[in-house]
Amino acid sequence: MAANFSDSVTAADRPKPFSLLGKLAFGAGDIGPGMTANLLAFSFLIFLTTAAGLSPAIAGSVLAIGRIWDAINDPFIGYLSDRTQTRWGRRYPWMVLGAIPFGISFFLMWVVPAWDSEMARFAYYVVISLLFQVFYTVINLPYATLTAELSKDYDERTELTAFRLASSLFGAISALALGLLITQVIDDVQRQYWILGGVVSLLAVIPLLLCVAGTYPYAVQREALQPTTSSSDTDLTLFQQIKIVFSNRAFLFVVGLYLFAWLALQMTASIIPFYATFWMGLDNYFLAALLVQGTAIIMMYFVNRLSRRLGKQEIFYIGIGTWVIAQIALFFIQPGQVAALYLLCAVVSFGVATAYVVPWAMLPDVIELDELQTGQRREGVFYAFMTLLQKVGLGLGLLLVSLALQFSGFESGATEQPDSALLTIRIFISLVPMVLLLLAMLLAKYYPIDRQAHEAMLLQLAERHRIEDQERSD
Repeated sequence: MAANFSDSVTAADRPKPFSLLGKLAFGAGDIGPGMTANLLAFSFLIFLTTAAGLSPAIAGSVLAIGRIWDAINDPFIGYLSDRTQTRWGRRYPWMVLGAIPFGISFFLMWVVPAWDSEMARFAYYVVISLLFQVFYTVINLPYATLTAELSKDYDERTELTAFRLASSLFGAISALALGLLITQVIDDVQRQYWILGGVVSLLAVIPLLLCVAGTYPYAVQREALQPTTSSSDTDLTLFQQIKIVFSNRAFLFVVGLYLFAWLALQMTASIIPFYATFWMGLDNYFLAALLVQGTAIIMMYFVNRLSRRLGKQEIFYIGIGTWVIAQIALFFIQPGQVAALYLLCAVVSFGVATAYVVPWAMLPDVIELDELQTGQRREGVFYAFMTLLQKVGLGLGLLLVSLALQFSGFESGATEQPDSALLTIRIFISLVPMVLLLLAMLLAKYYPIDRQAHEAMLLQLAERHRIEDQERSD
């Protein structure tokens, strides 16, 4: 971790703030994960049911199996990254070594094997999905953990988080823009996804390596490459650390509000292609998806600014409340009201930006609270569970949508759907996400760490570090 906070309480001793170039380099690390995760969120379910020929229930099972694997994968890699000790630090070796396999495994997810058996294709996508999830975690979890290691400043962390998630959204809309372009020039559905997956795979790897090169000097300056795990922490098993993580009351609130908001987001993302295609009668769903994600990049600037002025909880209420209103309106618009659809997609983006920024900006504060309570820092484990929840939200959202489509009578490959399927699509783009968002707002109300509490917490940590330094010097 970085130098002790007591070393930085005076202005003269504080580490040099991140330059604009440094912030951009840090944010670049989430472009690839943003591209891949977003393409999976919007397109993987409809790809599996239309291009790959799987039924909705079978396609949803692919996603469910991947989430079960993540329950083991994420905390385990977080545990290992906390204990990695190299001259390059704990996080950077994982990011560098995992970059190429991450890109290759993602590309293979969009290949349709020439097999007649649906179960054979199902097995292929299960295996490739498991491999991709491993390498996604290998590069993204250590990267996300750097937020807490590179800065201890309350506002700088929020700003780094905003740059990271703005870059993630930039990657997300880039993938959707590529999808829009490719579908305009290529007619064959399988070939569309094959080419899109290949281009995104290549573009996802390069920014990750630029992030390593651009942030490593800051890690050296702030001594973030130095391990801080004490002998007592090393003696704890993974399950003991998990118990400590979930005994942190503030973390449980962040977990809850993030899970509900992210589940609402993933449900909306996965159903938009079906809503735009089968309810609104559009030829292409990529433009609607672009408006949700593209406008969110602009909105993230306002979320960041308002968070500094109002506080994290207050901006969460505003952003998610706006999103709730837009989700309700989506249920009532009718086929042909395309302008209304696009307007509501833009409004939803403000809530999406809030759901991206605020929970991740809360997490470093939670880690400091854990350090104050236990005397240890366990960034990897905390970030592992947040990343796990992101994937669980994706998996649960896609699984619930796929099962609902299956039981509503949705017909794979058909150009028109029965009324029961259309009603299900409208419910899952409006009423179900609305309930989840209201639950997220309720949890945010009771989140215990505001700006004043965080400042008091840092003062206590600074005093503890000062005493520890004095004892070591004696």
